[in-house]
Amino acid sequence: MGQYGSIISLVLMFVIFYFLLIRPQQKRQKAVTSMQSSLKKGDKIVTIGGLHGFIDSIDDTKIVLKCGDGSRLTYDRSAIREVTESAPEKELV
Repeated sequence: MGQYGSIISLVLMFVIFYFLLIRPQQKRQKAVTSMQSSLKKGDKIVTIGGLHGFIDSIDDTKIVLKCGDGSRLTYDRSAIREVTESAPEKELV
């Protein structure tokens, strides 16, 4: 019974570790990937370095940000931490 008890405790530790650490990290990564893939021109964003700006142009791997003084900076798409304000949808008439 002692041998089975140690195996059961090891499996139980792995299950707890999975639900407390691995699964939440996978959910956060999926949400970040989804946010970065849905970026569009005109979104107000914040980079991981804390820079606030608007997306001026965007391609597969890079974005160009327009900052407050009119300067344009190029960043990797993965450097976007969050979208603070989404660009308004264009209505087709």
